[in-house]
Amino acid sequence: MAEKRVVFYLFDDVEDLDFAGPLEVFGAFGRPGDNDAFELVTVSDGPGMIKSRNGLKIQPDYSFENCPKADVLVIPGGMGTRREMHNTAAMAWLKRAAAEAEVVLTVCTGSLLAAKAGLLEGLEATTHYAAMDLLAELAPGARLKPGSRYLDNGKYVIAAGVSAGIDAALYLAGRMHGMDKALQTAHYIEYEYFNSQG
Repeated sequence: MAEKRVVFYLFDDVEDLDFAGPLEVFGAFGRPGDNDAFELVTVSDGPGMIKSRNGLKIQPDYSFENCPKADVLVIPGGMGTRREMHNTAAMAWLKRAAAEAEVVLTVCTGSLLAAKAGLLEGLEATTHYAAMDLLAELAPGARLKPGSRYLDNGKYVIAAGVSAGIDAALYLAGRMHGMDKALQTAHYIEYEYFNSQG
């Protein structure tokens, strides 16, 4: 049985690589041996299928009502975040899930959802460069770090745009289970790991 459950929050118009990049990292972690470090599940608001920014149709595993506790909660971005910020059920669930999680990873404009839920106050934060002004508006108490690829606040790891989520996921998985395995995973997926938070 996997040691940690990684829950990916999905919604219509989610950016594909924002969730698929980290999902690949956690899913491939430690290969070529068997991965027993992470269990991967998906959740959305309701039982129906969601459609990603690029048209990928995904049937999430759980709804907010029956999703098991996340050890790692992944909040991806995408244009759908602008709508989800006004989804009261989503904001309430994110607050609960984040409170219960060991670690929360936001990718790209997923930080906007975390900000709207009040999760980033007092933390170092970043997002996609095009959404930095909106992040500043939503999280006035956050210490914004434009140009940072990812930031480690302990419980909250915040990644900038799209591909930065892969680097942040490798970093976080390595923080939890050893950087040697993270580097092995990067080699396995043939990814040039940007091992720097700056």
